[in-house]
Amino acid sequence: MDDGPLWWPVQRLVEAYRDGSLSPVEVAEMAQVRIAETDPILHAFVLATPGLARRQAAAAEAAYRNGHPGPLAGVPVSIKDAFHVEGHVTTLGSLAHAGDVARHDSGAVRRLRRAGAVFVGKTNVPEFCQSATTDNLLGPDTANPFDPSRTAGGSSGGAAASVAAGTCTLGLGSDGGGSIRIPAAFCGLVGLKPTYGTVHDAGGFRAFSPFISAGPLARCVADARRMHSVLAPDGTATRSTPPGAGPLRVAWCPDPEGRPVDPGLADVVATAVQQLAAGGHHVSRVELDLGGWEEIFGPLVLAEEGERRGHLLSGPHRLTTYQERSLRAAAQLDPETIREARSALAHYRARVDRCFRDHDVIATPATATPAFELGRRPKTIAGRRVGRLWGAFPFAAPFNVSGHPAVVLPAGFVGGLPVAMQLVGRHNADLHLLSLAEQLEARLNLRPFARPPSPTPVS
Repeated sequence: MDDGPLWWPVQRLVEAYRDGSLSPVEVAEMAQVRIAETDPILHAFVLATPGLARRQAAAAEAAYRNGHPGPLAGVPVSIKDAFHVEGHVTTLGSLAHAGDVARHDSGAVRRLRRAGAVFVGKTNVPEFCQSATTDNLLGPDTANPFDPSRTAGGSSGGAAASVAAGTCTLGLGSDGGGSIRIPAAFCGLVGLKPTYGTVHDAGGFRAFSPFISAGPLARCVADARRMHSVLAPDGTATRSTPPGAGPLRVAWCPDPEGRPVDPGLADVVATAVQQLAAGGHHVSRVELDLGGWEEIFGPLVLAEEGERRGHLLSGPHRLTTYQERSLRAAAQLDPETIREARSALAHYRARVDRCFRDHDVIATPATATPAFELGRRPKTIAGRRVGRLWGAFPFAAPFNVSGHPAVVLPAGFVGGLPVAMQLVGRHNADLHLLSLAEQLEARLNLRPFARPPSPTPVS
């Protein structure tokens, strides 16, 4: 199984489907077997969808026979449980929605379905996606395939664990404050947050609305690009002018806002950045003006939570501690604070945009630490006290607030755990950013070594 089709990149998989040496139905069955093997340990899935997967796989097989397969025909994909799949539950990680069955596909799911993807299951999320770790009251926390005693991150933690564990080829995630990039970093994957506003999920769940994008979790950049082309089919994210022929100007910021970074992680990412320079790009160490995002992000996220879900405070269902605190904080928000945050948002985006006058790409660590133990967020990093909310992962959300595309890719390992770097590009330069990420991926050559061992229960 470890060398089987579930570990193959998309291109190899679809070539085998085309020449008839492999059947999408076979692979769909392999995916369900793998889910049954790994999920009692990892808790990546809210539910598997074997019946749906078989029907979609049979349709993909017919499409290959007829010569009209979609770009993801027969490719196993997991769907984050913040997206609607018609006829299947969308829990949003909450007891309040544990029995809710979707009456329609939301927009991102609809595009994947049209592309021929095979949906293997719905993946676990924190309650209403309000945490960077995947824990809720529906069941156990989602664990990391590299070490099940550690977190997979969140809020797309189930999606990341599903791909990293080899239950599927691609995972559909969403990123409102790092929710694709954080679990991608912790689980040794590529994760893309597209330019804000270029990937829509019509008719879907609403949270983090000023900041969120749907996007892919994948094992390689080429697979992420292929899924992104389906999610943003109108070419919206390809219309910007490329940075220009020849070397790119890379702004390397090893500790944005002066935040502490685990020394081992810092060394690995710095070494990976050197590969950009070895590849001919101009890398300069810089200090970026990124401060002020928390004063925008926090009030606007809480304001939406209060508006959409404040009624749950007096409802019959238990809430997670973090969601209850969020809703109580939302109820105490001063309207002037919300107005100031909305006013500051455009100014912040323009300020970060100015960083791209002198640079084509920004490079940072993806997180401040490797994956930590389940339920034990670090209190100190590199000998300095950090806040519980953002201490381990402060480098993603600034670019949700600014709206720029950002991709995370594996940079190496610390103590057997994957760590990652983040590349950020100009608005609508998503494909140019992915091209640079693919160059770096080739130079680092980590893919053969980035597969976790088969998970075993935590003793």
